[in-house]
Order: sequence, then structure tokens, then C-alpha cells
Amino acid sequence: MKLKELLRDVPVLALCADPETEIGEVCCDSRKVSEGSLFVAVSGFSSDGNRFIPMAMEKGAAAVVTARRPETGVPYVLVESDRLALALISANFFGRPAEKMRIIGVTGTNGKTSVTLLLKQVLETVSGAKVGLVGTVGNMIGGETLPTERTTPESCELQALFARMWDAGCTDVIMEVSSHALALERVGGIHFAAAAFTNLTEDHLDFHHTMDAYCAAKAELFRRCDWAVVNRDDSYADRILAACTCPVLTTSAGGKGDLSAENVELHAEGICFTAVTAAEAVPVHLGIPGRFTVSNALTVLGLGMALGLPLSDCADALGKARGVKGRVEVVPTPETPYSVLIDYAHTPDGLEKALLSVRDFCRGRVIAVFGCGGDRDPVKRPIMGEIGVKNSDFAVITSDNPRTEAPMAIIGDILKGVKKEYGPYIVIEDRRAAIRYAMDIAKKDDIIVLAGKGHETYQDIGGHKHHLDEREEVRAHLEELRKRNG
Repeated sequence: MKLKELLRDVPVLALCADPETEIGEVCCDSRKVSEGSLFVAVSGFSSDGNRFIPMAMEKGAAAVVTARRPETGVPYVLVESDRLALALISANFFGRPAEKMRIIGVTGTNGKTSVTLLLKQVLETVSGAKVGLVGTVGNMIGGETLPTERTTPESCELQALFARMWDAGCTDVIMEVSSHALALERVGGIHFAAAAFTNLTEDHLDFHHTMDAYCAAKAELFRRCDWAVVNRDDSYADRILAACTCPVLTTSAGGKGDLSAENVELHAEGICFTAVTAAEAVPVHLGIPGRFTVSNALTVLGLGMALGLPLSDCADALGKARGVKGRVEVVPTPETPYSVLIDYAHTPDGLEKALLSVRDFCRGRVIAVFGCGGDRDPVKRPIMGEIGVKNSDFAVITSDNPRTEAPMAIIGDILKGVKKEYGPYIVIEDRRAAIRYAMDIAKKDDIIVLAGKGHETYQDIGGHKHHLDEREEVRAHLEELRKRNG
């Protein structure tokens, strides 16, 4: 593809390269540059891509795209934003695949994964469409699952994924849109048929620094869509609504939305409610327990309506939907008097909602096993400690993904938010041992909540991933107990 074709719609300040130059590939990693590549020098946080321009040229780059005029005499394109340029150039390189499909985005601190996975099942059931998914638990093309490193991939990877989805016959793509993706232009140039806001609670302040900045990043999504679905119950809803430049459908579990939940029933095996609009009332059943599941279900139904699907058909499809791995996931514990749930809750709001939801249907004690991730916002650690101990009958404070931090240092931060009067707790650094301890002390009708890991099957310690699947740990300990007890 010629350079001039790749620069279509890219805000260019200066073109100091031959526009007829043939480009073989686009990349922003100098290590992956090959003969004839277009190297986009992205200014990062830990490194500046401009430092690697000489290396890229040595490896055969045909030209460089940069937001800073190069000091050496190389063919270059000067742009306003290197990140936006990377997104737009990547889209052009792959033939603008996002424009050929219907793109649906979901943003918010909690609930994104559940909403996207449930909506995928609804769309496939109601319309028979082949649906792609981009998200935390993996990228999916129909029934094929691909591994992923981050919630929203870098723009060049995302556009390549879109192209793969289009080639495979996908007509719709549902994606989790993180605040990082919006702030860093990973979704630059993408227009969304519909977008939803779930909620906003404290998270990622190591990146955004303030909740106002965090909210502003999320709000940007609603300037790029044809329809917005907004959870009216959230305290940041008004700010999101103010940013919307399209028609809006509000949802509410408290009866104050365009689409509301009435007659809510919470059970250990799931939820029931009536979805009510100005025109109709439809019964909804979803086999995922928890009060927050009502809000997630409303968001899914709202997105379905925004996409032109009948509410009753969407509700019927939800009733057939499978649970979401790592989201209030029931772990089989045959012949035991207690239950074990796995949930991805790794933020203060997520942990509180998970524990309070379990409290709604727990007949015994709620036993919480939780920690906090390393190399992430340390401000939330004492808040997590307070919430985890206050909202459980017994808490086991342990390690999550310490990454490059010392696990006990993270636990020390968690304990700063814990007071003796909040309730009983114990510290067990080793997560495997923590799970076994919780199972050993569990009694009849107790529910153990393993919070923080969710769908993950690893633990990041010292910057290296070590296999850890909590489902396997539960099964292994049950087997150990059986052998021990004869």
C-alpha cells in the first residue's frame, strides 16, 4: 500500500517523505520492523519511540511517523498525535474493517466483561449473527477464543483483529472499552453503533490521578456513537449524559430509567425481575446470582433495544444465557455443606457489591478471600481492607497479583484500612494456602468468596506469571481432604 493511502484522514503537519512509497507493514515496535515498514514512533510512559528511529531505519523502515520532528535526516511524516496517527494508519492498512461491521462498546469500572459476554449470547440467539468480542477474558471470533494481554489492544493489534473478524464473517463486534484505550487513542477513528456506561468507581488513579479525569476519559466514548445506554443509578451518570452527542436510553434498577427493573427477586441460583418501559413489561430470568446482575442485565437489554431488537426477544435470550467465567461463578464442591464462588472483584466497589450480593442469599457465614494487585493504584488498598473485613463474617487477606511489589508490603497497605471492631480476619500471604484455610474453616451454609482473580488462571509474582487456577485449587483440596479422611 502506498504511503499516501495510509495517511488518509490523518492530521498531517508536514510530509517529508515520498507519498508514492510502498509500505509493507505498519508497526510501533522497532524490534518488529522489517524492510519496507512504516515505523510509528509513539511517545510512551516508560520509553519514547523516537529514541528508536535510528534502529528502525537500520532494519529497513521506509519512513517514520512522529509527533516530533526527527533530528536525523530520515523520510518522515510529522503528525499532531502519534497515537491517533497509529490508529488511523492501522485502520487504513487493514482496509477499515470497523466500518464494515457494527461496533458496540461497553465502558465502566465494573460489569464490562459480564455485559459484553451476555450481549454476545443475546445477539447470536436473537439475530443469528456471528459476533466478535474484544475483552478482558479473551478475544472471540464466534466460538473461537484468542488470548489477550489487555482489555483493549493497541490500535494496530485491534485493527488487525477487526480485519480477522470481518474475514471470518462477523457482522457485529462487542468490545470492552477501557479508559486507557480512550485516553491513549487505541480506539481512535472508530465509530460505535451503540455504547454503554455501567458505573464508575475508584480505579486506575495511578494513571488518571483524579476521578474527574477518569470520568472524562470514559465520557469520550459517548461522543463517538449513534446510541448511548447509561446506567442512571450511578453517581457519575449525569456527567456521562452531559457528554452524550446522540440519543440516550437510560437504565435503572431503581425505577427511574427509560428501562427499569421492577419486582426484583434474588436467589442463590440467579435473579428474576420485570423489565419495564413506557410501552411494555417483560419478565426476565438470568442464572447469575447477585444484585448487581440486575444492572448488568438491564444494560444488555438496553443495548439490544438500541440495536433495534425486541425487548421480549432479548429477555428470552438472557434466560438461556450461560454464566460468565469468574463473575459470581459457582465452583462445584460435591458432598460439602458449604459453597465456593469465584468473582473478579478487584476494586473497592466491585468487592463491596460482590459481598453484599452474596449476603442477600447466604444462609450461613460469608468468608471473603481477597488481596490487591501490585504496581496499581495503592490508594484503594486500605479501602479494600475495610470493605472486605466489614462486609464478611470472616476475611482471609492474601496476595493477588503482586507483580513487582513485595506481597507483604501490599498486604500491609490493605491492613491500614482494617480495625479490630470491623470483624475477624487472618493474613495468609500464600494464596493457595489462603484458599485451603477458608475451606477448612467453612461450615454448613457458609459461602466462600474468592475475590480478585476471576477468570485468570495465573498469579503474577515478580513480573512472571505462575499457573494458578482457583477452580483447580478447590478441587485439589477437596481431593486431599477425601484421602485424609479415608
